[in-house]
Amino acid sequence: MKLYEQLAKDIDDLVQRGVFRAGDRIPSVRQTSQHRQVSITTVIRAYLLLESKGVIESRPQSGYFVRRGAADAAERGVAGLRPSKPLAVSSKVDVSRLVLSTLRSIGTDEAIPLGSPYPDPRLFPFEKINRYAYSIGRDKAIWGVTDELPPGNPNLIRQIARRYHENGIAVDPREIVVTVGATEAINLCLQAVGKPGDTVAVESPTFYAMLHAIERMGMRAIEVATHPREGIDLGSLEEILKKRTIAACMVMPNFQNPLGFQMPDEKKRALVALLSRHDVPIIENDVYNELYFGEAHPSALKSYDKKGIVLHCASFSKSLTAAYRIGWAMPGRYRDQVEKLKFLNTLTTPSIPQLAIAEYLEKDGYEHHLRRVRKLYRQQAKLTKTIVDRFFPAGTRTSEPMGGYVLWVELPNKVDSMKLYQSALERGITIGPGYMFSTSNRYSNFIRLNYSYQWSPELENALVTVGKLVAHGAR
Repeated sequence: MKLYEQLAKDIDDLVQRGVFRAGDRIPSVRQTSQHRQVSITTVIRAYLLLESKGVIESRPQSGYFVRRGAADAAERGVAGLRPSKPLAVSSKVDVSRLVLSTLRSIGTDEAIPLGSPYPDPRLFPFEKINRYAYSIGRDKAIWGVTDELPPGNPNLIRQIARRYHENGIAVDPREIVVTVGATEAINLCLQAVGKPGDTVAVESPTFYAMLHAIERMGMRAIEVATHPREGIDLGSLEEILKKRTIAACMVMPNFQNPLGFQMPDEKKRALVALLSRHDVPIIENDVYNELYFGEAHPSALKSYDKKGIVLHCASFSKSLTAAYRIGWAMPGRYRDQVEKLKFLNTLTTPSIPQLAIAEYLEKDGYEHHLRRVRKLYRQQAKLTKTIVDRFFPAGTRTSEPMGGYVLWVELPNKVDSMKLYQSALERGITIGPGYMFSTSNRYSNFIRLNYSYQWSPELENALVTVGKLVAHGAR
């Protein structure tokens, strides 16, 4: 093999192993010449060979970059996660005790919050919203009207509908029911479509708040095989629908927690069509929809719904402020039932938080705030993945987040995430053990990491420490 061919092969191998990913800039001709101690001509010939094979591409005055889609490590199963293949068995749900104890430890002030389910609150414009709330609270005109009956404050509902319109999603404001966060929205929607003993189809792994809702209702969960970059497997879901009675399907099509994928539009359309044929309602948890890394806002399952079977749930807790707990549901043909259940369960949603957020949306720079947050999350996702790739042992695989602020990490088979959780906690570090994201132990060697918090030497050292603990547990 000639020298330039060997160099080209070495770079191609790095791409295949995920060291260089789609869109990454590879070292310049001069840098490679110096580091490999070869001539510039040799490097240029190697790069031309890689370019001819479609591995890299040149960009004028910018350098050479790995072509998107040319060597996707996740698709090749090298550095990325593999699709889950859970057994199609429904089971009672009992993960709440584990989650509660884990969240209590994560909430300690001293611990480094790699396991936190919450975004860094320092990124939110809390003081601005608080000033609106204070001003509203001093207005004597609203004294004695501190709560808002369903469906919620009209101005907030208008602002929510406008936001969807700005993002290219047409909604009817009359369908919106304001709730106390997305958690209440999910619980109300599940209560509207099912009853105790019913079976609900979920992704695998799935966000534990959705398992909590199923547990609270006395229902059973059936986990469906899920692709780490495209979402729930439609073939597996269809087989389940043919064999079992399913009350509802609960999914997170955009930046799913913990996998972080964005379901392709054609698959969203196909999922809605499949469940429409079987007349099975879909509860869509879209709380991360504003936190995308791409150029355009993602579509929602709601966009493809022609029969009113999609019950869309979202909130401001992950994008604007978690302190005020304002969410909403757009429940399709179940809208009246959800509004009634809202009234029966919690009666009202406090007015002042609704009014304060509505004023912020109308008068302040929500989009500017979101652009700053998205940029930061995108950068810190890459930093976190780089540290994991560098300091975690062989056999570690990571998700490829398209948005949101969590990274899903598959560890070597010998590692138990609960033991790792305890060892990390002893060192003042929290992680999210994989046990929380399933009704079984199939994710015992997985962890979830939060990358929303401000990058610091302490945070970086914590990641390195977890990597060392993983290496020790893998022996």
